[in-house]
Amino acid sequence: MRPTPPSSRRPTLLIVGCGDVGLRVLRLLRGRWRVFALTSSPARQAELRAAGALPVVGDLDAPQTLRRIGALADAVLHLAPPPAHGAVDRRTAHLLQALARGGRVRRLVYASTTGVYGDCGGAHVDETRPPNPTTDRARRRVDAEARVRAFGRRTGAAVTVLRIPGIYALDRQGGSPAERLRRGTPVLVPADDVYTNHVHADDLARICVAALQRGAPQRVIHACDDSEMRMGDYFDLAADLFGLPRPPRITRALAVQQLSPMLLSFMSESRRLDNRRLKRELRVRLRYPTVAEGLAAPAGGARSDG
Repeated sequence: MRPTPPSSRRPTLLIVGCGDVGLRVLRLLRGRWRVFALTSSPARQAELRAAGALPVVGDLDAPQTLRRIGALADAVLHLAPPPAHGAVDRRTAHLLQALARGGRVRRLVYASTTGVYGDCGGAHVDETRPPNPTTDRARRRVDAEARVRAFGRRTGAAVTVLRIPGIYALDRQGGSPAERLRRGTPVLVPADDVYTNHVHADDLARICVAALQRGAPQRVIHACDDSEMRMGDYFDLAADLFGLPRPPRITRALAVQQLSPMLLSFMSESRRLDNRRLKRELRVRLRYPTVAEGLAAPAGGARSDG
């Protein structure tokens, strides 16, 4: 039997880090793409098969387990987080080494974070602003961005970097503000508050698919909605919509004494993201252009009309 001509084959994708957003992407692509999903947990294989993916067991912290992934797919969606410590993302380095050995990948989409900019003092920020990471968490992302873009230059693969802000959805584990509201976690008083940015998980899945289909080589895209809200106003809105008490407001001086360093770091960075490139180049029409619409929407997952 002759092999199927490449023009008639379904596109083939490898999702690396197939958690909540990856599963939403699978729902969008089911029946249209052949999708592999890399997992370090053999126990997740049945779940991934049920979602429509072909599971591949491998660990980004153990490069010897990644030998077979380089020749699996034409496109890669890299959603896996970096290591928890240090300023270098060895996981991405191991992934790219494996992909380079296979020599098949022609497109790679990397999910980074808007934290690479550091504090911008509430300024409007577009993708041309240089990164200014102030935490190792952000430095790891800058390191990964540099690695994937260098991979694109070396191999000719079209690389898109999605810089992603806070992801939310009512049906996302840890992604509903209701959990934080019920804990009574405080927010900053208006004089000390910061601008924060958001994207609904379903819209993010659609953005990932658009980047796989239309992303220009070596391009950075803000994967965010249209909202311009301070963090405290966001949680006030969520409290009102959910019928929960609004969070207490405290000064930054008190926050330094009461809150964890991780939470405090998020409360120390203020920026307003420009998403015109998302709309103009990827041609994404946000289903939830503001958090008011996203928080009011029923949970239900991404639909296939993205």
